[in-house]
Formats: sequence, C-alpha cells, structure tokens
Amino acid sequence: MKLSNVISLRHLLTFMSQNFANRKTLIKRILLMVPFLFLMGCNSTAQNNSPYMSGLLLTEPEEISPRSQVAIAHYTNTLFQVKMTPKERAEILFQRGIAYDSMGLKSLARMDYLEAIKLNPQLAEAHNSMGVHYIQAGMYSQAYEAFDSTLEINPEYDFALLNRGIALYYGGREALAAEDTLSFLEKDSSDPIRVLWHYIAANSSDDKSPEQAYLMLKEARVNLPEDKWATTLVDYYLQEATESDVIAKLISDVRSPTELNYRLCEAYFYIGKYHAKQGKFSVAENYFKLSLSTNVYEYVEHKYARIELDNLRRARREAYTN
Repeated sequence: MKLSNVISLRHLLTFMSQNFANRKTLIKRILLMVPFLFLMGCNSTAQNNSPYMSGLLLTEPEEISPRSQVAIAHYTNTLFQVKMTPKERAEILFQRGIAYDSMGLKSLARMDYLEAIKLNPQLAEAHNSMGVHYIQAGMYSQAYEAFDSTLEINPEYDFALLNRGIALYYGGREALAAEDTLSFLEKDSSDPIRVLWHYIAANSSDDKSPEQAYLMLKEARVNLPEDKWATTLVDYYLQEATESDVIAKLISDVRSPTELNYRLCEAYFYIGKYHAKQGKFSVAENYFKLSLSTNVYEYVEHKYARIELDNLRRARREAYTN
C-alpha cells in the first residue's frame, strides 16, 4: 500500500479523534474506515497491473432504524383501529410502505403502495415509489407508466423525471433517458448527483460520443460548488481527482456515523459505475457490493446496485460465450 496513494492512518486517526469524542464511537469509525485504506491500496495495484481487485472488502452496515419499526407499528395500529376515508387510508398505507422500504422489506412495501394506489389513484408519490420497484424487478414498461402517471398527477414532482430517466437507461433507451436526466439537471444545476446521472445516460447514448459526453460533464462542472463532497465524484469522472481524493472529501465534514454511511453508499455506487464503464468488472463488482453492504435501503444507489451486479454478471457470461 503506497502512502502517496491513500489517506495516511495518522491523518485518519487525527480526523476521527477531532470529530468523534466518544471513545466507543471512535473505535467503530476507525474499524469502518480500515477497508477504505485496503480498498485504495488494492485499487492502486489493480490499476497498475490489471483491471481486477483482490481481497475482502467490508463496511459497517447501517442499523435498522428503531423509528421506522415504531412507525410501522403505529401505522398498522391506525389501519386496524381508526375509521378513515379511502384517501386517508391510502396515505397511511403509503407512509407504511415508505417505512418498509427503509428497512429493505420490498415485498411488504410493494403491497402497501399498490393498495394505496387502488384506494387513491391520484396519489402521485405512490406511483413514483411503485415505479422504482418496477425498475428493481426489471419491469420497465410498467415503470415508465408509473412515472408517467406521477408526472401527469403532479408535473412538479421532479424526482419522477430522474426515476423515469433511470428506468429508460436500464431499459436500454439511453437517448430518452438523457432527455429526462437533462430536464432533472436543469432544475438544479448545482447538484453533483444530477450531473452524474445525466453524464451516465448521455455517455451510454448513441446520440453522443464519449468525447461529447466528457465535454458536457466538463461544462457542467463549472456550476458545482466546491463545498459539496460529491463534486469530487464529478472530478473523479473527469480524471481530475483520485479515489483517495473522493474518500478524503467524503469524510472531511461528516457529523455522524449515519451520515458517513449514506455518503459511502453513494460513493461506492458511482465509483463502481466508473469502473464498470472502463470494463474493470471485478473492481466494479466490489464497489457495488460495498454499496449494498451499507444497508442504506432508501437511496437509489443502494436500490440499483444489485441491477448493476446482475448486468456485470450478464456481460461476463456473454464475453465468455463469445
């Protein structure tokens, strides 16, 4: 492991001692960050010698929220004991579905969303949530319809644009995906994650060459604030930052273990996407598994990491048979 290529352990310990006063929390955070050092060292070797990464890569999973568990009990009790209108019942079912989703209980969440839509077809949020589940199930036509319904009911529901764009991207309709991700980006050009999704879609589309997509990303970078850690991810895609830089920025101002885990979920996913595009399938697989290991179920990055793993395995099989 080259010290020039990773965050030094001394720097890490200093950061931890300054930001986590509780000794128990400090130890947990150090144990959490050790895989980063290992990861970066392995990746440095992988980049120099081969597209593959070796070693066991782990992170501390996010704990199941007690608040979500209590919320589920409260919503269930309300559904059984309180007389409500169909719209009120639909709202409670939707909220319980959100709680189920935050715990990774997809089947239970899906049942609640479908029942909520049946009771109140005008509940835009439920259509949007069902659309995400359709993406995860590979049911792209149903996903398009769900997001179309969301936007018909509420044209201002911006995240339906992103989600429809992602559905189109995974459904192999990259040019249309780029149109939706561009519309989403134009609503907030200072968001690095919006920039990345538009680049990912555009860079996969036949309408843009890799050079044109790169120039688009370079132009979008101008609008990104330096104080957002995810801006460094855009720099990484532009090959103007290293993975070490991403990690250093990611941990620089975290205030809690939960916030750190949420950032890890995003960082692992987008670094994995970068390596997948470069054809470094083993490296990409490790990053997607790391994203899943955070247990941040409500983030789209966690939701779609498994799709990415399936796509990588399919690409491997096709390469092997050819």
